[in-house]
Amino acid sequence: MSTLLNRVQRKIDNKAKPPGSLGMLESIAHKVAMVQGTEHPVIQNPTIVVFAGDHGIATKGLVNPYPQSITALMVRNFSQGGAAINSFCKSNQITLVVVDAGVNADLSNLKSSSLFIDAKIGFGTACYLEAPAMSLLEVNQAIKTGQQITASIIKSGCNLIGFGEMGISNSSSAALIMNAVTEIPLDECIGKGTGSSEEQLAIKKTILTQVAAMHREALQSKDAYQILSAVGGFEIAMMTGAYLEAYDRKATIVVDGFISTAALLLAHAINPAILESCIFAHCSGEKGHGKMLNYLDQQALLNLGMRLGEGTGAALAMPLIKSAVIMLNEMASLEDVMALGA
Repeated sequence: MSTLLNRVQRKIDNKAKPPGSLGMLESIAHKVAMVQGTEHPVIQNPTIVVFAGDHGIATKGLVNPYPQSITALMVRNFSQGGAAINSFCKSNQITLVVVDAGVNADLSNLKSSSLFIDAKIGFGTACYLEAPAMSLLEVNQAIKTGQQITASIIKSGCNLIGFGEMGISNSSSAALIMNAVTEIPLDECIGKGTGSSEEQLAIKKTILTQVAAMHREALQSKDAYQILSAVGGFEIAMMTGAYLEAYDRKATIVVDGFISTAALLLAHAINPAILESCIFAHCSGEKGHGKMLNYLDQQALLNLGMRLGEGTGAALAMPLIKSAVIMLNEMASLEDVMALGA
């Protein structure tokens, strides 16, 4: 592979441009080529999968300003084409898949939607202020389901895949996961999520500090399965499995924002080599995401102050990835340009 690495780099350096003048597009092209194992990579059926799940803590109204029912409403909106992620996917020719990983509502009437997959593990997690969010059996089931869904998508011809999420209170779960994996102080991991006021943010920090103390043994274990069981969400566990499968199947992975990167932290804890396949779409406006990227020693393509989730950052980054691959395959070399004057 080292020979391929050098050949791809020479190919990029020999394009009709000053070396390095296309910045991160050059490193993106190089990464995609290495993931695909060829000097001539292609992008096929780019896809974003949005995993949705509810969190028991949301029923307490302590860490989020919106009711838990918003999760189900947004999944319906995704399935009917009315969300930001739908608009971005449509405008950039990206396939969208919406997965009910564990929404606390009966969404069976959405099965007629071509976008929707019913993979519900349960009707929301338990409240981790009172008990572990999930059993280890549920964690394993969610991870396996994420792997199966991703395997099916990649088998259908996709080789560029991104993951998004929806779940009221899942920024709280992500902050706890971030703290557990990175050991960055919890206060630095907790942000406003879906728009908490300063007063609500203070309460959120108090509650999550209590949760971290309650589940200290699991969170300090550094074991991704134990962490997910203690404070995770069905959608985060499913996404963890999805990342692992995408890596195993040699797809290029586009990582979205704060919650999606929390799931990647867990996948990385299971398989550190996964970063070889990852491109980080954007640096979220959510507090803590930049520190996650620093922990992983990764640079994001975009910094637009976004913190919506849904995979929206990944959808905006995919056209840049396509452009990088087209540059690698179609841009003239210096030799080609010099021959024009012969």
